[in-house]
Amino acid sequence: MAVSEAGRRQRAIAAHRRLRTDLTLEAQARLGRPEAVAFEARLDKHLLDIYEPLDELYGPDHDVPALFERLVRSALDAVEQRPIELRELDRRREIDPNWYQRARNVGYVCYVDRYCESLAALPDHLDYLAELGVTYLHLMPLLRPRPGENDGGYAVMDYRSVDPRLGTMDDLEAAGRALRERGMSLCIDLVLNHTAKEHSWAEGWLAGDPDYVDFFTAFPDRTMPDAYERTIMEVFPDRAPGSFTWFEQANGGAGGWVWTTFWSYQWDLNYANPNVLAAMLETILWLANRGVEIFRMDAVPFMWKRLGTSCMNQPEAHTLIQVLHALVKLAAPGVVFKAEAIVAPDELVPYLGGHDRYRPECELAYHNQLMVMLWSSLATGDARLATRSLRRMRPIPADTSWVTYVRCHDDIGWAVDDGDAAAVGFNGSDHRRFLNNFYAGRYSGSFAKGALFQENPATGDARISGSTASLCGIDQALTRADDPAALERALRRFVLLHVVIYAFGGVPLLYMGDELALRNDTAYLDDPALSDDNRWLHRPRMDWSAAERRSNPNSLEGRTFGWLQRLAETRKATLALRTGGESEVIDSGDGRVLAWRRRHPRSGTFAGLANFAAEDVWVDGARFGLHAAGDDRPLETLLSSDGPAQISNGWVRVPGLGFLWLLDP
Repeated sequence: MAVSEAGRRQRAIAAHRRLRTDLTLEAQARLGRPEAVAFEARLDKHLLDIYEPLDELYGPDHDVPALFERLVRSALDAVEQRPIELRELDRRREIDPNWYQRARNVGYVCYVDRYCESLAALPDHLDYLAELGVTYLHLMPLLRPRPGENDGGYAVMDYRSVDPRLGTMDDLEAAGRALRERGMSLCIDLVLNHTAKEHSWAEGWLAGDPDYVDFFTAFPDRTMPDAYERTIMEVFPDRAPGSFTWFEQANGGAGGWVWTTFWSYQWDLNYANPNVLAAMLETILWLANRGVEIFRMDAVPFMWKRLGTSCMNQPEAHTLIQVLHALVKLAAPGVVFKAEAIVAPDELVPYLGGHDRYRPECELAYHNQLMVMLWSSLATGDARLATRSLRRMRPIPADTSWVTYVRCHDDIGWAVDDGDAAAVGFNGSDHRRFLNNFYAGRYSGSFAKGALFQENPATGDARISGSTASLCGIDQALTRADDPAALERALRRFVLLHVVIYAFGGVPLLYMGDELALRNDTAYLDDPALSDDNRWLHRPRMDWSAAERRSNPNSLEGRTFGWLQRLAETRKATLALRTGGESEVIDSGDGRVLAWRRRHPRSGTFAGLANFAAEDVWVDGARFGLHAAGDDRPLETLLSSDGPAQISNGWVRVPGLGFLWLLDP
């Protein structure tokens, strides 16, 4: 029988009342009075965000009050074990809970081995990141993966140890301390949807250990897998078709079809079993006590299965993240979640808590739509699709922020809505095919040098691999002795993309090597473990000899590095570029210019203008609330591609492949 919201609240209050007396005495004995009072205050604050989701997920089939007490006690255990310096960090962030929204924040993403070989060597390379203004460092998968093929580290066999090729958990803790000393935060990937089949949970499940009953799902025949697969999208159709894999050992040795959404060696966890939730919570809290401050919550859309659906973005997946978030805040309030949910825009905002009734979920999420629209605009010299698509997105809750990025470790998939495309005169399917051909260098006049990823010749579907520099034309320009201006145009494209992500209203994220314009790296073809995955094309090893040229303003590396430094410095000094709140995308009146506006009561109106065409464009400043017609008073040019803004009769000149950051105080 369905339970009303009021009924759930009454149950939560009753469960809290039963627990509170004993818990208060226990917390004071274990933590001391000041810490115990803080813990109790957090429990009061997060009570409904813990109990109500548990009731939604597991009542009436499970003893929800007992589960509630169990999970709260896990949080208390974690607080008792939390190092003093991390408790101090928690206190600071409880006073400044939106610390991740500061305008000074800039992120950087890298593979440890490709950046500096090992975790032990990482502290010696943090001054380099400080030059870029980096305040949080996302280390790509580093928890111990299965031996052999492991999906780039996302097939984890032990959440509590580090890949031995990179170092030890002690090395990770030391790296976290070194980061905090510089005002930087540590972010790592946490794979929630699945484990490697070699994980102790999977081995216990196969062995029939009662502690791991129902941790995973297996069906004895194809009846249910076939029923599910009628509506499930294949993630890797060419190399891992289907979402189930036969294993002789499953079902007590009788054999069974195990749920494997991604690869056969990655087994999907069964969160319908509350013991799985409890085990994952303990994992997160253990890692948080090692110094992890930001968790990239990997593959969250897949965490709940429902027959007759895509088994993505189910309401229960959101509910799971909500309860994990509340319990982690109870134990480690300085920790935040970042959603890895590369889904349609309307399905993305809920991972930031944007439901009909707000409930905290993740503080950060990747703005995949902005990334896709930037590359689309660059290929076409036309920002109309970007303007249409971005204006249509739902607002996000005020306490959350986008992560804005040009490239990441993954391929680019063309999330172009057919309706948005039609509204600006494009055919969605044709446009996606054009973008693939353009960035693979197959289109006449293309400046890009990328590669098709997961191409399906039958449907024409594909995604794109390639480094930022190579996709912007820098690779090609360096070979064009007949066109000395080609490199300048390529650099302007490179800068233009970053201009938007630094000022759009999210936390800008740099992928390792982009700051030096590192190009495609084909060395992966010589490694049998990597050669069949061309995404390694844009995952080069750090070129420290190139980094030495970053201080030379006439070098390619010096020009790109210098621009990113200026963007970070200007952003840091501009209150309107603090994340949180919405950027208002404006119809510039000219389809070649992407325009957006941000306001802050202490810094006036900020306007960003990015011209994706090669020729100069004049736009009406009145559209941005900056100028009325005939008003030629000077605006403050915070930063631009070509010097102070040129204004005539209220119209503003935006240079070809150029930008303006303007402020009207």
